[in-house]
Amino acid sequence: MEWSLLAFAVVGLFLAGIVKGATGLGYSSCALPFLVSAIGLKPAMALVVVPAMATNVTVACTAGHFFETSRRFASLYLAMLPGIAVGVYLLVWVNQAVAVQLLGVIIIAYVLLTVFRPQMSLPQALEGVLKVPTGFANGVLTGLTGSQVMPLFPYMMSLNLDPGRMVQAINLAVLLASLLLAIGLLAAGIMTAQLLGVSVLALAPALAGCQLGTMARRYIPVDKFKSVVLFVLLVTGALLVLR
Repeated sequence: MEWSLLAFAVVGLFLAGIVKGATGLGYSSCALPFLVSAIGLKPAMALVVVPAMATNVTVACTAGHFFETSRRFASLYLAMLPGIAVGVYLLVWVNQAVAVQLLGVIIIAYVLLTVFRPQMSLPQALEGVLKVPTGFANGVLTGLTGSQVMPLFPYMMSLNLDPGRMVQAINLAVLLASLLLAIGLLAAGIMTAQLLGVSVLALAPALAGCQLGTMARRYIPVDKFKSVVLFVLLVTGALLVLR
């Protein structure tokens, strides 16, 4: 990896950490567009795995509803395992341009859902029925693009959970998906020992960014900052689609 590209990737990891700390938006969804532009989809997915786990582990495990959330969504989380296996298999064989464009579509959809927050309500009878399909589909898209938010995000939104439970359910899913993705990428030979080492080193700019973003909440209007970030993500998502 050229030093200029590596520097660009480090900046992307740091900025994604600031966004995560300041706004709570998904780390991978913020980092991947920068990394894909710098080093390509496969190495970007491998590089972002460890920082994504680290930036989600605290919320996932300490938000106060860990066992309740784990029991309620156990089948969804388990269904991600075969889904990620299928997604990584597809990643190895499909045209990378298609996977990058799909990532762009996911980023755009994530931004639009975050901005407009449509009022969706899933009947209780369908919550259980859709857990496995949602987990499996989320796993496939995670394995193919590295982004863990679709269709998990709209599914969780439709359950009308209180904010604490929703944040924990999503963060726990992202934490598990990142771990499973790392295993899948290792098995497929995409995550090399060198990339794993770089991903571990990427913890430094990611966590530093998160800390800075958390501190910045006191001094910046978070809603305005979030709007700017979402606009940037929308543009980068569109650029990925048009590549």
